[in-house]
Amino acid sequence: MKQEQTMAEMKTASAESTAARVKADIAADDLSAQVTALREDLSRLTDSVRALGQGAKSVVTDEASLMTERLRDKVREEPIMALAITAGVAYLFGLLSRR
Repeated sequence: MKQEQTMAEMKTASAESTAARVKADIAADDLSAQVTALREDLSRLTDSVRALGQGAKSVVTDEASLMTERLRDKVREEPIMALAITAGVAYLFGLLSRR
C-alpha cells in the first residue's frame, strides 16, 4: 500500500510538472508575441517621429527663408533705417560686453 501511495504521488508530481511545463511554454510564447508586437510598435513610432521631424525641419527652413527674404526686401527699401538699427544693436552689444 505504501508503494501504491508513492507511485500515485509520483504520477501526481509528474502530471503537475507537465502542466507547469505547458503553462511555462504558453507564457513564453505569449511573451515572445508581446515582444514582437512591441518591436513593431517601436518601429512605427520611430518612423512617425522621423516623419514629424522632417516635416518640422521643412517648415522651419521655409519660414527662415521667407523671413530672410523679407529682411532683404526691407533693407533694400530703407537702407538708412537698417543701418541705424544695426548700429544701435551693435552699440547695445558693446555696452553689455563690457560688464
